[in-house]
Amino acid sequence: MSLSESRLRDLLPGVSLRFYESVGSSNDLALAWLREGAPQGAAIIADEQRTGRGRKGRTWYTPPGVALAISYILRPQPEDIARVTLMGAVAVAELCEQVAAPGVGIKWPNDVQIDGRKVCGVLPEAVWDGQRLLGVVLGIGVNIRVLFDDALLQTAINLEDAAGQKLDRSEMAAFLLSRLAYWSGRLSSADLMAAWRERLTTVGQTVRVEGLEGVVQSVDDDGALILQTPDGKQHRIMAGDVLPATSER
Repeated sequence: MSLSESRLRDLLPGVSLRFYESVGSSNDLALAWLREGAPQGAAIIADEQRTGRGRKGRTWYTPPGVALAISYILRPQPEDIARVTLMGAVAVAELCEQVAAPGVGIKWPNDVQIDGRKVCGVLPEAVWDGQRLLGVVLGIGVNIRVLFDDALLQTAINLEDAAGQKLDRSEMAAFLLSRLAYWSGRLSSADLMAAWRERLTTVGQTVRVEGLEGVVQSVDDDGALILQTPDGKQHRIMAGDVLPATSER
């Protein structure tokens, strides 16, 4: 069944929702809505996204009919802002588990993977008024039935392929938003950290991140990676791309 506003509204009664057949960036629309006073839990959903963006300025195109493109609005406390991206990863992992996809895990900090291949992207963007946090937009893109080129097939996967069944994108969006609503009310909870930690695949691995190479010892309560380098020093890393260690490639 196709993604449609009427079906989404039937599945999501009471949710402040704006649906678009096609957008440039759903996050841009959500950021503007946040500044206009959108409530906690409001969401932008788009069928096609022409200029979606990810971390470090990466951009991508989402054709119609093949993915979920959702931007979710939160108004967290400033001390919880680092946990927003973890919340997004947990909610997507739960979506994958809901449809019985095998081998679901989270590569630090927020790459949800199925058997080691990426199934989604998560991008939080905060809005500040001076020192006052107005809110955060959490952008999420989930591959449902994307046609990947040969190069991407090695690193990306579709949820339909992993689940071995056709999926209703409206139902997938409704489930994902329900989990985002659940966790957004528990950002500061130990339960969220436990749900994230138990799905992490990075702890114990030898990796390269932010110019450092070493063994991932743990993650702290802010979601920071604790990396021990060969000299025995421990480094706390809040953001970065985790890559295979030089010796592992």
